[in-house]
Amino acid sequence: MTFVLHVSTSGADDADGTAERPFRTINRAAAEARPGDTVVVHAGEYREWVTPRRGGLSDTRRITYTAADGEHVVIKGSERITGWESDGGTVWRAVVPNTLFGDFNPFAEEVAGDWIVYAEGAPHKHLGDVYLNGRSFYEVAGRAELDDPPLRTEVLDDWTTVDDTVRDPEQTRLVWYAEVGAAETTIWANFQGADPNAELAEINVRRSVFYPLVPHLDYITVRGFELAQAASPWTPPTADQPGLIGPNWAKGWIIEDNVIHDAKCSAISIGKEASTGHNYATERGDKPGYQYQLESVFSARQIGWDREHIGSHVIRRNTIYDCGQNGIVGHLGCVFSTIEDNHIYNIAIKREFYGYEIGGIKLHAAIDVVIRHNRIHDCSLGTWLDWETQGTRVTRNIFYRNNRDLFIEVSHGPYLVDHNVLASRASFESFSQGGAFVGNLFAGTLRFEPVMDRATPYHRPHSTQVAGYAVIRGGDDRYLGNIFLGGDLTAAYGPEGGHGEAAPGYGLAGFDAYPASFEEYLARIDAQPPGDHQRYLDVLQPVYARDNVYAAGARPFAAEPGPHVLGDASVSVVEENDTVYLETNLPAGFDAARVGPVGGRDLPRVRFADAEFEEPDGTPAVIDLDLTGERRTAGETAAPGPVAALRSGTSRVRIW
Repeated sequence: MTFVLHVSTSGADDADGTAERPFRTINRAAAEARPGDTVVVHAGEYREWVTPRRGGLSDTRRITYTAADGEHVVIKGSERITGWESDGGTVWRAVVPNTLFGDFNPFAEEVAGDWIVYAEGAPHKHLGDVYLNGRSFYEVAGRAELDDPPLRTEVLDDWTTVDDTVRDPEQTRLVWYAEVGAAETTIWANFQGADPNAELAEINVRRSVFYPLVPHLDYITVRGFELAQAASPWTPPTADQPGLIGPNWAKGWIIEDNVIHDAKCSAISIGKEASTGHNYATERGDKPGYQYQLESVFSARQIGWDREHIGSHVIRRNTIYDCGQNGIVGHLGCVFSTIEDNHIYNIAIKREFYGYEIGGIKLHAAIDVVIRHNRIHDCSLGTWLDWETQGTRVTRNIFYRNNRDLFIEVSHGPYLVDHNVLASRASFESFSQGGAFVGNLFAGTLRFEPVMDRATPYHRPHSTQVAGYAVIRGGDDRYLGNIFLGGDLTAAYGPEGGHGEAAPGYGLAGFDAYPASFEEYLARIDAQPPGDHQRYLDVLQPVYARDNVYAAGARPFAAEPGPHVLGDASVSVVEENDTVYLETNLPAGFDAARVGPVGGRDLPRVRFADAEFEEPDGTPAVIDLDLTGERRTAGETAAPGPVAALRSGTSRVRIW
């Protein structure tokens, strides 16, 4: 027998949870909910960290937490503070008893861990935060810095960004400072003329908003809530990765139709747990984080990291914004999951802290993960897939106004990127190999770089079992039916024209030295002096390219047969309320460029993983839907790029 349990702000936790006698807190309902049950939460504001006691037993016997139909339900990790006293000018002071926080005081907890970056001597930030009418503040290092805070327009440069500007300079004058004592915490904040006792002033209190305390609570659905203001910690791939919401190392969660915002670090976590390593590089200082990350893969296998126990989550139709590190994060725990139809924006653009684990979506070991039809913009980095990107598909997404759109790092493939719009000035960066790119629009730069000092794992197809590991030589990529646009590198990157060992460029000319077929690659190997592995060290892997369009100065791969090189062209992504259009101005020669449908059998196998481009069930990949949902028909040709109906001249197509 299954039950519907009700929660209302007018209820009581000693009630029975019926519609007539609802519980007062969601946690009270969570203590009672069993497989097959539904917890219906009615309109209002709930300030609690929901910690489910049980999970479901299967996809059809899950526990569902849902907002009541048509009702607005807010769950917050913050508390409202009203006892502010004036401390001179526009600065106010509040003294908060530490009992409010329990055993986790975010104003005493630093944003810290592996791969966080602080300038030498710079003060460390904390997980606490102050909000005025929902707008978050910046932390400063002392009381004296509160009186007349300067308006900041940029921060220290960082290789994870192309642009170091702050999107909302006025927000940088909203500042706070805290001192934590044995019994109480004192918080000072400059409210810039607002009265925090008359308006809504809140502070971070809880680490998470909806997150189990123990792993393996499977098959839970969270639907229709506004989830906000959590003191979630820094989430590198070598640490426990708690978010504002997440499953905590489990299987089969569905997180859908929520509005999620103001996580101090990460909003949705489908990532690692602590037993496979927790910030060992920082805590122990004896080995690099890379080595501990490699060890975590094997540790995870030893505790049951496989399809039967972990992953297969669905994250869909959520709106995620204003988070300090990630919109969605995960290492290992993200396997076999689907992330689709989400709107993700304003991630890590406060520039309050930074490190090497930032993105709208940041996943490690995204084995057989589908990232489909998401709208990702105004992020420090749109999507970052790092390590073991294998069986992964990035399809029909819209990236724009990000510092960088897509970065795939130290992965061996096969992974498939198809029918996306990548419209930011840095469209794609690859420190990987083994990818296939079909029907995309690259409106900005591309950058390719080998990584010869970090060998990373690859797996048996559609499995977490490790098949081997290797360094990244680059190449072994496939580009079919894409559109590449050119531009001014100086305008985009400054007088140095880029950064790193391999500077960015427009188009595929960065591959000019690579062979154009596997046969040519083997011939180059045969021409090397005899030996075992030494003869492979200096031979570049092949790059396969055909039916691509290059315009506005973008340059083709030198060995590509018959590239379509055209003249001036422009594209832009235009927002009108919540509708998004792709506006294009393409030269007349574009109509002569046609491409037929592409499938998995049209893509040469990946060399190191010795694997084909397949669906998760092992059948050949089907790549016949364009960005708008139109199907490319077998036996017919259509325009290259993400929209099959694109034509020369000026056009405007709705893409969201």
